[in-house]
Amino acid sequence: MHRRSLAEIATGLVVLLVTAGFLAYAIAHSGRSTGTGYPLFAHFDHIDGLGPGSDVRIAGVKVGSVTDTRVDPSTFLAAVTFTVQNSIKLPKDTGAEITSEGLLGGKYINLSPGGDETVLKPGQEITITQGSISIEQLLGKFVFSMGNMANKPAGSGGGQPGTQGESPPALK
Repeated sequence: MHRRSLAEIATGLVVLLVTAGFLAYAIAHSGRSTGTGYPLFAHFDHIDGLGPGSDVRIAGVKVGSVTDTRVDPSTFLAAVTFTVQNSIKLPKDTGAEITSEGLLGGKYINLSPGGDETVLKPGQEITITQGSISIEQLLGKFVFSMGNMANKPAGSGGGQPGTQGESPPALK
């Protein structure tokens, strides 16, 4: 009985060590950065779905990550702080856009480097920005406009030139 307990303990320790090894490998190769690089920031009108840990990409390649999001109390815009790899020197006229990986994918910041010869220094702001586009708002507007079209009486013209019974004016 004593030997069996020792074998069970040894097996349990081996399983724990293997599990710890897999966990360490997964963390090391997950693609998440630890925030190394130089910090930059930008203001956006909407950052729906973007948060700390989100990617920062150039041409689809991850070059950094979002480190902080907050509301600027003076402008009521979203202030986003992020890092960019030290090896990448961005021109001063770089643009930042919040986009998504797909219809149901996560959000990330896409950087579009400009052509200015002056480069951004750590802590500077990217001023050319475009916030995220909300799919829910776009669908809501579409459904609302379709509902308005369905409620118009037939033959009302629907904003088209001419009235019922008349043909539209001829183009010259």
